[in-house]
Amino acid sequence: MWSTLFPLLILLNLALIGGGVFYVLSHPREPRAMLAWILAFIALPLIGVLLFYLLSDPSLNRRHRRFAKYRKKLNPALWSKLRSIHDAHAPDRHFDEASSELRKFVELATRISSLQPPTTENAVTIYHDQAGQVFERLQQAILNAEHQVHMEYFTFRADQFGTAIAEALMKQAQAGVECRLLVDHLGSWGWPAAFLDKLLQAGVEVRFFLPLLPWRGRRWGLRPNSRNHRKIAVIDGCIGFVGSQNIGDEYLGRGNEFSGWIDTHLELAGPSVYQLQETFIEDWHIAGGGDLFNDRSFPDLSAAPGNQITQIVSSGPDDNAGIMHHLLLAAISAADHSVCIASPYFVPDAAMVLMLEAAAYRGVTVQLLVPRQSDHRIALWAGRSYYQELSRTGVEIYEYTLGFLHSKLVIIDQCWGMVGSANMDERSFRLNFEITAILYTAEPVRQLQQDFENMLNQSQHVEFADKPVTLLTRIKMGAARLLSPIY
Repeated sequence: MWSTLFPLLILLNLALIGGGVFYVLSHPREPRAMLAWILAFIALPLIGVLLFYLLSDPSLNRRHRRFAKYRKKLNPALWSKLRSIHDAHAPDRHFDEASSELRKFVELATRISSLQPPTTENAVTIYHDQAGQVFERLQQAILNAEHQVHMEYFTFRADQFGTAIAEALMKQAQAGVECRLLVDHLGSWGWPAAFLDKLLQAGVEVRFFLPLLPWRGRRWGLRPNSRNHRKIAVIDGCIGFVGSQNIGDEYLGRGNEFSGWIDTHLELAGPSVYQLQETFIEDWHIAGGGDLFNDRSFPDLSAAPGNQITQIVSSGPDDNAGIMHHLLLAAISAADHSVCIASPYFVPDAAMVLMLEAAAYRGVTVQLLVPRQSDHRIALWAGRSYYQELSRTGVEIYEYTLGFLHSKLVIIDQCWGMVGSANMDERSFRLNFEITAILYTAEPVRQLQQDFENMLNQSQHVEFADKPVTLLTRIKMGAARLLSPIY
């Protein structure tokens, strides 16, 4: 028996190794990643191929490709209406006196974001370090909804915070309001059956994004490394929420190891909400929820709620373009005076490190703010492995000390900025579905800058360039950097 089985196992191993190597070589990526996977195939063929399938390949099935390319065919009249609204709210003269670098950035952001242009006549409210205020405002907006509530979150806990939002959704659904909740299956793992059943029985439509296991006949795929990391809420197609805050008690500073939890979240009104709505509708379609691209989802705009210029950019593994990565690199490259970055997880790739260093060498003040404590120790130590090389070029690094910094923001030259769900890491660059709001006018950016400076005052400057690093610390940082792709 063994004399027959052993040669078959050898052939199977060789087939797995050959197939894995062929696939990696025919789909070029970073050389180090390619070499690492090839070595894994050779050392552990079966396990290596399985891990590659689960963790490495971010491509999605064709049925999950971006819904945007079908919108024009599904409802040409509505598509034309949305394009007309975008054109009517184009900030024609605003960028005339802007630097050539900013104009090029706006052009790039528009091209790579499925032609989602900046729009004017928006109202922007910034909530920073006010998680309770965001919760109250979101709950109030849901309870005041007349027609439709769309929510899309990476993490939606079945705890006190989550239950309160769920109860608001159920109340409105029972009153005839269309309520839809889209959550990432892994990020919102652990819902009690009773929690889901109550939502469904009340009439709330619920979908899990790329579920790890089949869920009531819905589409599914074993892709744990590509997750929907967005945080979006759209009320009646005219009020939108976007930023870094999920739904859960820890985001209110309850029941976790940190003394405080810092998020930055936006409330929007105006044509930019249409762009949030389009993103939700695409993701709802991917999750098997059907087509919502209709006039009910895009009501006519009332009088201009404000005078702010914003742009919504979504990214994900379905675009195959590394939109968020390009966007961040272009933003840093466009800076003339200053770059301010806050991120809870800082695990840059080589291109991002070089861009930050180049900005510092050009005389741009580069300030990087990260947490002193983290809920992901691998990401924390992987990020610290870059401190020394960055600080030697003049990049200023600060660690926030009064809790957990979860804000994700970038401010360029104190003139324009970005707020959203994306971290400064490979996962957000290429693996996750992310969304970012770009703010181009002075008033909200001044508030972002003030919030950033307040966090700096509560942080410790890391002076790492000339300090010796112990062998144990170097090993810890090196191991964390090696493992960072799977944190």
